[in-house]
Amino acid sequence: MSISPPHGPVRPHWPRPGRWPVWAVPAFLAFFQVVGSFGAQGNTGHGGTGQGNTGHGGSGGPPWAEGDGAAAIGHTDLDPLGVGLLLAGPALLLLRRRHPVFTLGAVGAVTVLYLLRAYTYGPFVLSMVVAMVAAIVAGHRLVTWAGTGIGLAAYFAVTAVIGVPVEERGSGGAFPVEEPTGLGATFVTGWALLVLVTAELVRMRGQRAAETARIRAEEERRQASEERLRMARELHDVLAHNISMINVQAGVALHLLDENPEQARTALAAIKEASKDALTEMRGVIGALRAQGETAPRTPTAGLDRLEDLAARARSAGLHVEVEITGDRRPLHAGTDLAAFRIVQESLTNVTRHAGPGPVTARVHIAYGEHEIVVRVEDDGQGVSLLDDHTGGSGIRGMRERAAALGGAFDAGPRPGGGFRVRARLPLTEEPDVTEARKG
Repeated sequence: MSISPPHGPVRPHWPRPGRWPVWAVPAFLAFFQVVGSFGAQGNTGHGGTGQGNTGHGGSGGPPWAEGDGAAAIGHTDLDPLGVGLLLAGPALLLLRRRHPVFTLGAVGAVTVLYLLRAYTYGPFVLSMVVAMVAAIVAGHRLVTWAGTGIGLAAYFAVTAVIGVPVEERGSGGAFPVEEPTGLGATFVTGWALLVLVTAELVRMRGQRAAETARIRAEEERRQASEERLRMARELHDVLAHNISMINVQAGVALHLLDENPEQARTALAAIKEASKDALTEMRGVIGALRAQGETAPRTPTAGLDRLEDLAARARSAGLHVEVEITGDRRPLHAGTDLAAFRIVQESLTNVTRHAGPGPVTARVHIAYGEHEIVVRVEDDGQGVSLLDDHTGGSGIRGMRERAAALGGAFDAGPRPGGGFRVRARLPLTEEPDVTEARKG
């Protein structure tokens, strides 16, 4: 059975331009520039291919044209060189991602040569637009702005020297470019500024998108790390307690196997029960890892309602356990209930391991308050519990992390009269990671 996403079916989206194949934009521009330029030339009413064709019978012209030549769009018909220049710009754009500065300079040179030759004014300038945007998006802002300004100044200076007046455009020459006019210079400069500002906006939008993606990736890594830590605590608590009980009971069974077979049989039965519990809880933990889209665990979640079973298993290992519950006992939130149970479980495990020889009594006290629950486990043993991680243990640290995750407090240390005490204060308010806590 398929499950639809919570916000409806996912609609396909076009990939961002940065993810397009590098040849896609140049291929489109090559076609558009050639076809558009020939179309613009046809609309001017050119009848020949010579440089002397003034095209006075055409309609429309560039916005900076003045005088009686306002109807013309360029005054040199496209020849093989002109078509080559129209194709050279898009071809150079194939290098825009690896060499944006070189591409900007090369496309700029091709564009200037096209203008100096006074070919038909068509969409030839689009290659220059793409080169400028690519350079700024790649981070070469200063080079692009300075290069554009220097290039425009140089172009106006050259055309002022070699340009011909509008009324003499039919005089021919290798570079029959017109003299610059105030309107023409203003229009070209404004166009360049518009392209540069648009490129800056594109760059800022790309940076914001990249920052959003980076933050999202970091959040996903943080959540994955927290989930691994939670599962590590669960595995440690499940295995440490039950295997400690199995170890103690196995020692008892070996010691009494010949002298007291009946008591050895009891120890072996306790081993069987502890191993069964360990397998059950392990299946629950691994099932939570494998589960996809489940809203509740398949096995019962460990909680204080299983406290008596926990105490009984500890007693079967030879530990005397006393349980006291005070306050108004009531159902707890799944995360708080699990944390309280695991803290008691780990504390009893530590008593079994480290309390030392002789009969040992462990007292478990659960106090229900109005806004918090206090879990306290004390023993009268002679050993010392693992207070840090230098000896390889992680029980104390795991209990402290459980309490901290719920906004509670934890302390552990030797008792003044001997033995060891563990105390955890867990708030009963709704903690933030409700879903994650329920998975445990």
